[in-house]
Amino acid sequence: MRSQDKTNINQGKEVRLIPGVYGVKEALLEGNVDIVELWISEGRHSSRIREILKIADKKDIPVFFKEVDILNDVMPGTRHQGIVALAQEFGYFQVEDLVNESLKAPGYALLIGVDHITDEGNLGAVIRTAVFFGVQGIMLPKDRSAKISVNMIKRSAGTYVHLPVARVVNLARALDKLKKRGFWIIGAAGESKESIYKFEWKRDLILILGNEYRGLSPLIKDKCHQLVSIPSLGKAEALNVSVAAGVILSEIIRQRTQG
Repeated sequence: MRSQDKTNINQGKEVRLIPGVYGVKEALLEGNVDIVELWISEGRHSSRIREILKIADKKDIPVFFKEVDILNDVMPGTRHQGIVALAQEFGYFQVEDLVNESLKAPGYALLIGVDHITDEGNLGAVIRTAVFFGVQGIMLPKDRSAKISVNMIKRSAGTYVHLPVARVVNLARALDKLKKRGFWIIGAAGESKESIYKFEWKRDLILILGNEYRGLSPLIKDKCHQLVSIPSLGKAEALNVSVAAGVILSEIIRQRTQG
């Protein structure tokens, strides 16, 4: 199973890289990520690495020990912790599948849409927050938006494997489809007078988060049934998008679980 040099990766084969102990372990355990092989830095023998080796052995996933410089070369500027998983290219969901699965879940459906969040770290943090609060899926625009990448995977701490992700050509048209399925389109906008604490969250909905600097675009605002804001009691003008997502999702879950 283990080798120093050989690899199953053919030149030109489309793969994605999953760095870090936690991200690799989550990908192995979740089972919906097609891992081709693992690369581990020579001399790594921590208990966490040994645990991953046991999982890989059970799943018959090849493990290759590499010089640390090789891992640094394939993942420049990334804290890979001496381990990298090579997996098949990420598979995005269709919007219809995302909607259908969310409506099958117990209680009310809860999706997130991002209106051109461009920073991969921010997207990763949003996904990690969404997974924590049990969001059933997320929609990303295909263009001018962060996507599933090495930096995003690292920032999400591997939790992205628990969240279905759909990528759409036109977010506005996708929201029209959700409206026809009975979803409420709720946009997070700092200028709104409607507090997240006064809005009724017990309904099937998709929460739309805007760009880090410009917020929601005018077109997406027009698609929303309601805009909501987080009341500010201090002097900071705004929150980071992932922090704002956490505050809003916390209130959604609080209301939905009351009583």
